[in-house]
Formats: sequence, structure tokens, C-alpha cells
Amino acid sequence: MESRGVPPGPYRATRLWNEVTTSFRAGMPLRKHRQHFKKYGNCFTAGEAVDWLYDLLRNNSNFGPEVTRQQTIQLLRKFLKNHVIEDIKGRWGSENVDDNNQLFRFPATSPLKTLPRRHPELRKNNIENFSKDKDSIFKLRNLSRRAPKRHGLHLSPENGEKIKHEIINEDQENAIDNKELSQEDVEEVWRYVILIYLQTILGVPSLEEVINPKQVIPQYIMYNMANTSKHGVVILQNKSDDLPHWVLSAMKCLANWPRGNDMNNPTYVGFERDVFRTIADYFLDLPEPLLTFEYYELFVNILGLLQPHLERVAIDALQLCCLLLPPPNRRKLQLLMRMISRMSQNVDMPKLHDAMGTRSLMIHTFSRCVLCCAEEVDLDELLAGRLVSFLMDHHQEILQVPSYLQTAVEKHLDYLKKGHIENPGDGLFAPLPTYSYCKQISAQEFDEQKVSTSQAAIAELLENIIKNRSLPLKEKRKKLKQFQKEYPLIYQKRFPTTESEAALFGDKPTIKQPMLILRKPKFRSLRY
Repeated sequence: MESRGVPPGPYRATRLWNEVTTSFRAGMPLRKHRQHFKKYGNCFTAGEAVDWLYDLLRNNSNFGPEVTRQQTIQLLRKFLKNHVIEDIKGRWGSENVDDNNQLFRFPATSPLKTLPRRHPELRKNNIENFSKDKDSIFKLRNLSRRAPKRHGLHLSPENGEKIKHEIINEDQENAIDNKELSQEDVEEVWRYVILIYLQTILGVPSLEEVINPKQVIPQYIMYNMANTSKHGVVILQNKSDDLPHWVLSAMKCLANWPRGNDMNNPTYVGFERDVFRTIADYFLDLPEPLLTFEYYELFVNILGLLQPHLERVAIDALQLCCLLLPPPNRRKLQLLMRMISRMSQNVDMPKLHDAMGTRSLMIHTFSRCVLCCAEEVDLDELLAGRLVSFLMDHHQEILQVPSYLQTAVEKHLDYLKKGHIENPGDGLFAPLPTYSYCKQISAQEFDEQKVSTSQAAIAELLENIIKNRSLPLKEKRKKLKQFQKEYPLIYQKRFPTTESEAALFGDKPTIKQPMLILRKPKFRSLRY
């Protein structure tokens, strides 16, 4: 069952809850069941509900195929707690649901949650304030140059010049024609430009419902754009805001396993699990998620772009939104995504959990410390898991600095200095991004592409095992045997003959020597 598509707007998590509960209530098969020598009509078992709901969530673009069966059970427990379902005796309010034959039914009352409505007068005032904010962005202030508000950030002189070059030009030849811009003018331009680009990428008439312009702090954007390493990771001037040294060492150890493990340190069975637990405890104890509480609605709305034909839009939108984060948060997010992405792709990584694979464990462990609402939301875990999964796959692109944004700001400030524009209504002079959407395909075609993509990924895994020179020969043989057992067709395609397989190890195919044939003695007849 596919998603109907919840449009962007406020309280999107609540609207998604209503969509899922409505689909579950309308589509869950009901039938007669016998329990304790009694017959009950129009009900279902917990196991049947988990099966049906698990299939619904995995095929819903808002949650995706990364949803686990355990997450589905957790959602069913929330259904019981919120009276979406009740047991066969009419009891609800607890979370006493397991994947078993316990009987449940739908109550007569509606399970939908009501959306908070703002008073029309308050909404009018908010729109007026928003308009005033936009109008004030390009009002040139005839004020002397004041010290910029730093918000605890320290721009180094060389990086300050990098941001301001071509913005506040003191060249004598153009001194008469150019207007003087204050630091506050520059910051307001950054705020305006990034909001215009974000609105264009999302394709919405207004961002009012998902973000307040006052939430955008230009100093954060400017710092995140200017202070980066050669790998694009934010460099903090104030080291007290950085990750503790022991956390960085632990993350480096697992990200580069086994090469990242210092052999001078003592290791033991389960060492890597303890290191992982240390990292997880640090991130789970942070006072707020890395994407912050105030940007929750913004990121939840972008989750509705996470569909195959809108992947490019989602990447560009997330790229801009992650620039809004405080620099310490952005740095932590960058390092965390680099670590869990490498760990998930590392064939040499020991098993960190008895029941879950490495990728599922990463998503399950870190989803709530990346995205979470200040007030508990019933779909928080599923929504956060969907976002973390997407970030893992595209973190290099999403968390890099967009060069077009710097160009657009410089262009706009240049026109503003020369008096060519005086207010935001004159528009941007840099080209806005355009998108060509893919042709919609049938469910069968999508399934075929999904299978081919999965097979390509598995074949790539086989190549990684083959080309891994640090893997001992005995261990490589063992892994290949295991791979051959799990994926015989892909293995046979890679090694069609025994000779091609033997060539990998530099062996010659062994030819069995013919057994020594002894001539049978001739027995003479006993008769003479």
C-alpha cells in the first residue's frame, strides 16, 4: 500500500500519524477467531497486525524499506496506548503488545488526532510580521559599521576575508558609486538568499508554515561555509565545543577498523562492542538532537521528498538546511555520518549485535539523537530512522558546502552596493536551481529496478572481498565460501569455472592423479 503523500506544512508528524492509522483501520483484514473455547468476530491477532502493518510501513515512502519488525511492534504498542486498537475485552492504555496470538479489535471511537489551530488574528499578525521582516532585509542602514554579533563564534581573520571579499570593497575608483554596507546588511542578505533558494527547491509558495525567518542565524551559515577542512568538515575555533578527545579516538578506531585500532592498546573479545557502546552513550546523552528541536518541523517536511523521483530535490534541500545548524552540531553530524557509513560498508567489521546487522544497528542506535521532537511524537523513531538512512547514503553530498550559494550572495551584495536593487522584491540575480522530474514507473518496473540495484550492491560486496589485500588468504577463502552459499547465482556469474576461481588464489586446478592400477593375477584352474 503506497503513501498518499502528505504535503509540506506544520504538524506533519501528526498528519502522518492520521494517515497511517486511517490506512491501518481501513485495510487490516478482520475475521472470526476462537480463544478459550469462545468465538470472537471482527478481530485480529497481534501477529496478523504486525505482518500487515510491517508491509504497509515498508511500502510507504515516508518510512521506507529500512523499517524493522521490532519498530512495527513498537508502533502497534503506541496504537494500543492511544486507543487506535483495544484488546478483545475493551482494554487499552498500556503498551502490552507482543508478536503473538493475542486478540485485538478496533474501537468505535475515531483514532485521529486533532491538529492544533492558530487563532485567525494571531495568524494575521504572524504574516504581517513575516512581511515586515522581509521588507527590512534590504533597507540600507545609514549607520556606522558596528561589531558583528558573534553568538559565541570566532571568525579567523583569513576566513573573515574569504567571506567578505568582493562584498565590502574599499577600492578608491568605485568609492563614489558604491554604497557602504554594514555587517548587519551582509548577514541579512545571507538569511534572505538561503530562504529564497530553500523555498524554490521545496517548490512551496511560502516557508512560513515550516520555519520562522528569525530562526535562521546568518552567522552560523557564514561560519559553516568558511571554516572547513579539506574534507569539508567544520573546524571549530573554540575547542571546548568540540567532541571530547576520547570520543574522537573511539570514532576513528571504528571508522577505520581494523587499521584504526592501535595495536599497542590491549584488545579482548568484545572490544569493538565496548568502543561502540562508549560512542553511543555520548551521543544519546546530548541535551538535544544534532538537528536541534527548533528545526524539527523543517526536517520532517523534507522527509516527504524522499522518494525515488525526488531524490535530487531532497539532497539539495537537506544541504541548505544543514547549513543552518550551529557549527558544533554540524561538525558532530558530519563525523557521525562518516563513521556509521564506513562501518556499515566495512566487510571486516565484527558483529556488534547478536540480532541486528551493522546498518540496522546504526540506524536504530543514532536515529533519535539526530532527529527528535521536544515533545514526544508517536512516529518520531520511524521518521528519524528514515532520515538517518538517507543521510548515511548521501552524507558526502548533503554535508558539503554549496558553492552556488556563495556566488549568489556575492552577486546580490554587489548589486545592492551599486544601488541596482533596494528591496527583496527585485529578485535574485543568480540563477535559481531547476529540476526535471523523472517519469513515473509502474510498481512492477520499480520492483525489477530494486532487485537489479540490490544485486549490483551484492556483486560490489563480492568485489570488495576479492580485492581486499589486507585480508589473510585463509579468511578470504572462508568469506568467499560463505558468500557462495548465500548468493550462489552471483558467485557463479563472477566465477563461471573452477579455473577462474583458482586464478584468484594463484593456484593451479588440482588434477587427481590416476590411482595405481595393479594387474590382477591370473588364476589358473584347479583342474589339471
